[in-house]
Amino acid sequence: MQFSKPTRGALAGLLSVLLCVAAPLALAAVPVKKVQVINTFPHDHDAFTQGLVSIGGVLYEGTGRNGQSTLRKVELTTGAVQQNTQLPAQYFGEGITVFKDRIYQLTWQSHVGLVYDFASFKQVQSFYLPGEGWGLTHDDSRLIVSDGTAFLRFLDPATLKETGRVQVTEDGTPLDKLNELEYINGEVWANVWYTDFIVRIDPATGKVKSKLDLHGINERKGQDDVLNGIAWDADSKRLFVTGKLWSTLYEIKVKE
Repeated sequence: MQFSKPTRGALAGLLSVLLCVAAPLALAAVPVKKVQVINTFPHDHDAFTQGLVSIGGVLYEGTGRNGQSTLRKVELTTGAVQQNTQLPAQYFGEGITVFKDRIYQLTWQSHVGLVYDFASFKQVQSFYLPGEGWGLTHDDSRLIVSDGTAFLRFLDPATLKETGRVQVTEDGTPLDKLNELEYINGEVWANVWYTDFIVRIDPATGKVKSKLDLHGINERKGQDDVLNGIAWDADSKRLFVTGKLWSTLYEIKVKE
């Protein structure tokens, strides 16, 4: 049996079809959104910010570095520390979250998590943390932990045991160095260490749905003072960001 060679027109038609099929893949890149600064507030420039929470206009902040790590309650408008507890010197404080009447705080490489009474800041519990501790937030029923890898891990707040995990991907590629976390309207928002981007993650699939470009908000002067700190005040629908050793806390709005 003999087949005729395809004509130039047929080849062109085939190429057109292939390009049409490939076009949606090219358009599938994660959208990048800009932000607008709404307001600014003073921030302790000595605070090595690792975790940030806003509740009813009051900030709760976890700071890092061995011998300098703290858990603190901060007045939004002045940046004044209203309540403070010092971590033992061997602990490098990391992410924090407030769940019900407890504050949870991670440590970096000590494999220890700390639990405090919300009102008094008195430590009431500690727990074993496999892997490193980076960022921490929660949804309605689970604590959500980042550990420097591309995985988010889910913990039961009562037992503090892992109940599941999901790999975070951006355009199909695993995304690691997920740092400070915040749960906002069904998404996990995460600082990506050493970048000026915040990624918005679907916690069910791990897929990055969009990312925020914060290049215009940057007080970085050295290696360590990077963007790190996301706080969503659910009551007032206000969004705050800051960084390690930054002198300013920014209230921002996403340009959807």
